[in-house]
Amino acid sequence: MSAPAPDAPPGLRTGTLTTADVSFFVVSAAAPLTVMAGVAPVAILLGGVGAPVGYLLAGLTLTVFAVGFTTMSRHVRSAGAFYAYIARGLGTPIGIAAALVAMLGYNGMEIGVYGLLGSATSDTAAALGHDVPWLPVSLAGLLLIWYGGHRSIDFGAKVLGVLLVAETGILVLLAGGVLLDGGAHGLSLGGLAPAHVLTGGTAAVLAFAFAAFTGFESTVIYRREARDPARTIPRATYLAVAFLGLFYAFVVWTVIQAFGEDEVVRAAADDPGGLFFAAITTYVGSWAADLMHVLIVTSVLASLLAFHNAINRYTLSLAEEGVLPKALGRIHPRHRSPYVAGAAQTALGALVVLAFALAGADPYQQLLLWVNTPGMLGLMVLQLLAALAVPFFFRRIPHDEGVLRTVVAPATAFVLLAGAIALVAGHVGLFTGASPAVNTVLLSVTPAVFLLGLLLAHRLRRTRPEVYARFAAEPSTGTEGAEPPCPHPTSSSSTPASATPDRPATPLSPSATD
Repeated sequence: MSAPAPDAPPGLRTGTLTTADVSFFVVSAAAPLTVMAGVAPVAILLGGVGAPVGYLLAGLTLTVFAVGFTTMSRHVRSAGAFYAYIARGLGTPIGIAAALVAMLGYNGMEIGVYGLLGSATSDTAAALGHDVPWLPVSLAGLLLIWYGGHRSIDFGAKVLGVLLVAETGILVLLAGGVLLDGGAHGLSLGGLAPAHVLTGGTAAVLAFAFAAFTGFESTVIYRREARDPARTIPRATYLAVAFLGLFYAFVVWTVIQAFGEDEVVRAAADDPGGLFFAAITTYVGSWAADLMHVLIVTSVLASLLAFHNAINRYTLSLAEEGVLPKALGRIHPRHRSPYVAGAAQTALGALVVLAFALAGADPYQQLLLWVNTPGMLGLMVLQLLAALAVPFFFRRIPHDEGVLRTVVAPATAFVLLAGAIALVAGHVGLFTGASPAVNTVLLSVTPAVFLLGLLLAHRLRRTRPEVYARFAAEPSTGTEGAEPPCPHPTSSSSTPASATPDRPATPLSPSATD
């Protein structure tokens, strides 16, 4: 890793993150323990013993999406990640709108979780015989996550690695206890038969399953800090989605075996929040249930830190683009972190948390669910647009990628993701527990932000044409964090890789073009 010139501003710490490190960020954002103990019981209640298949189908869909997504990552080196992909494939206006949706999505997914942190800590303390109010915990969490994001990216990777091993370890311990004991009535795969999978509750299970993968796509955000990004990013993406899909399905199946296929739905209906704790108490011991309570809190913290780092890098990129204030693009000279962006994001989080607290809102039912839901939908819309962008991008550049990667897989992913979004929107009441009026507002947030982004694009094109023209452009040779571009065949008649549908290619040196 080369040091910057003495008079150059500090940049991100390049060449730092391995495939495992990036995977830790991505899987931690999904919070596997929290998703399993807190959400999987509802999926079992709605979908019955066929629920594990929902997680496999969601994982398969996102694997198909990852094919085109990672192929494009070899050709687009912009730090803008999702919005850069979308801008390069579908045009600058849609790319700018996608950038605002990304900010909504990642901020919504992170800030809402501070409510979960407060409520989960309160529940854990209550289980251990103590009374702890949620608001001080959430505010303390804001400071803790700010500090983690302020430090270097490798510090964050180490912290997340430890926390992820702990939260997955307790689930493995539960699964091991069930398997060694043989379950309630012996182990069975009968629940995975089509008769149990193709039921009326399958659509609801799929909606929950897709939500459980939220954040897996953030691998590309760490491109500038990854070692050998052309290999690290695709590997981390496939590793994350494969691990989540298989692990979720396996854990849900083992919990079904713990109660028995005939009794598990009734047990989930009686006490969904206690389903996993009852199972681990029976098959491992009460000490493991107490430990699981504690690890749910650390799982939430890991998710918060992962999303906080992702938001900071999106903010940094948009500040470098000139869309956000330049001050947000400052990088700490020692830790090489986007520390001003981190402070701004923490301040925004504190403002939202305090607003909900002053309104007397419930930290789980309202702060978490009402803020998370637009965030989740925003990220799913980003995936949908990114899938659509892939074939349009490759149609405009010379390349040697196959049609399966550049057309078939992304087109299939687009159709499947559109169906997933329809499922989530159609079952939004299951996520929010809110009235139809509130659900309508929550569903309207993402399209409203997208429209606002289109208006912003129009304004930038008219008032700041230089910012508009260079939006999502490829970094020039020598830019901090840029690696050599992927070679591909050249053609004098082909549109350069930096072109977008509504503007010519940004002038780059020959060695900087894809």
